[in-house]
Amino acid sequence: MVIPKPLCQCRVCSEARQKGVPYARAGPSAFLHDVNLLIDTPAEICSLLNQAGIRRIKYLTFSHLDPDHVEGFRVVEQITLDFRTWRAYPEKQVCLLLPEELNQRVRELRSQYGPLVDFYQRSGFVRIERLDRVHQIEDVRITAIPVDRGSQIAFVYVFEKAGRKVVYAPCDTKPFPEHRSEVNNPDLLITQPGIFQTGLKHDFTYPPDHISRTTLYTFEETLALATRLQAKKTVFVHLEEYWNRSHDDYMAMESDDPVIRFAYDGMQITV
Repeated sequence: MVIPKPLCQCRVCSEARQKGVPYARAGPSAFLHDVNLLIDTPAEICSLLNQAGIRRIKYLTFSHLDPDHVEGFRVVEQITLDFRTWRAYPEKQVCLLLPEELNQRVRELRSQYGPLVDFYQRSGFVRIERLDRVHQIEDVRITAIPVDRGSQIAFVYVFEKAGRKVVYAPCDTKPFPEHRSEVNNPDLLITQPGIFQTGLKHDFTYPPDHISRTTLYTFEETLALATRLQAKKTVFVHLEEYWNRSHDDYMAMESDDPVIRFAYDGMQITV
């Protein structure tokens, strides 16, 4: 959920509406500057790219196909369209880089004209390349690790360059593939904080059988996971409106633990 949630007058949303970023938050996305790779396109992605000053996108991939990660897929049309021909500027074409499982399912994203990706390919907005389990783009090594969630498919991405490692696992990563050696000892782990069990809106308490427990660890379990992975630093993303915590609340939590940080729109990290 974006912050402020439309129409909501709670403390967190009212503050975000008044102060803007970093109190306000758009949907989940990341950009790897080394190779101009965009990961996920929430509905607000056009504004996020403009605010961040991004000038070129060569590659696009998805962690999974939930709406909050793909609603802004039309950004490829916004970026590449030459209105004089209704086709793409060739030099602006985006390479859609997808693991095979997501490549099979991306055509489920449709408009009244049919699968979006078919139209985007015909128009030259994107070309599709398969993201192998281990893939090399220039000097960046990418490992795509599927999360074993049955019919629902999500991926953890590991990025490695010059001896540095980033594990990107923003959403729906339970059960986390911690048995894989590739995710261990990262310089940076980027992941969801998981369920906060206290301080929620409406004094809500998650029951043991709540559906969110099938996709999310608790915050304490996520901290323990980061410890087991021996992550040097952990950045938490996908911070939900219903966690009922403001930017200041997250900053206070950071001050208690020097190896964790909470992300905000436009945050830049050098590894």
